[in-house]
Amino acid sequence: MKGNTLRIALKNNKFKIGVAIVGFFIIFALIGPMFSKFDPLGYYVIKIGERSATKASIANLPPGEMGEIFTPQGVIKVKHYLGTDSFGRDLYSQLVHGLRSSLFVGLVGGGLATLIGLLIGFVAGYKGGWVDEILMMLTNILLVIPTLALLIIIAAYVTYRGVLIESIIIGLTAWPWTARAVRAQTLSLKEREFVALAKIAGMRDLAIIFGEIMPNMVSYVFMVFILQFGGAILAAVGLDFIGLGPTRGISLGIILQNAVLWNAIQLGYWWWAIPPGLVIALLITGLYFINTGLDEVFNPRLRREE
Repeated sequence: MKGNTLRIALKNNKFKIGVAIVGFFIIFALIGPMFSKFDPLGYYVIKIGERSATKASIANLPPGEMGEIFTPQGVIKVKHYLGTDSFGRDLYSQLVHGLRSSLFVGLVGGGLATLIGLLIGFVAGYKGGWVDEILMMLTNILLVIPTLALLIIIAAYVTYRGVLIESIIIGLTAWPWTARAVRAQTLSLKEREFVALAKIAGMRDLAIIFGEIMPNMVSYVFMVFILQFGGAILAAVGLDFIGLGPTRGISLGIILQNAVLWNAIQLGYWWWAIPPGLVIALLITGLYFINTGLDEVFNPRLRREE
């Protein structure tokens, strides 16, 4: 069955395109820093005795130009693949490390939101009664509160915000729709015969949920994670863009924020603003293609229509 599903997935053009796009950016984030001589913020690190210091290059260099780093040992010439910003920082190094941060947020934030949503949805749908009412009341309260507004309020009161903290904040606020969707599926599955047989066999509730019900929703759970992954990345970009992102480090949203803040487009420095925006757009597009392709793989009716 698994082999047949994989074979169908590999024949789906949307799925293959999505995997190719996302896979490219994952590989780029992993090996991209090997081709950079700069730190994550785009500065050149020089050694002065036992200490190290950071130096900037020439400001506003277009992509492919050679920059100059002035050090006590002399002038060092380096190539800037994506140019430099108004402070002489290498934009290629910022982009590749920012991509790493965005993928980390998607993985941790999206994974946490998926996990919380699954737990609440499974328990609410399976137990029913007052447990369902309390959990769904909490879910509905969080659903009616605008997610971005909630993120802004929480982030504004956190003095130190690293990428991990940002991921946790996003994960703790993005789970409600997952909980409702999983609950609806669980309400249907718990009436099936295999669940009744598991109850007769004396299996515990958690064993039934994770041993009998969840395996029948693996495809749905995976698609939910893909959606949460992309949603976490976009939520992080939104926070970064308005200045509530990580207080240390770099991300794609912070690069965009700096480009807008220092009028990069108006001054003609397109290489500062366009690459991070293009990476975000392509990455989200790739995730959309994966999700749409998987929907066609797991839904025979859509396959026949294709």
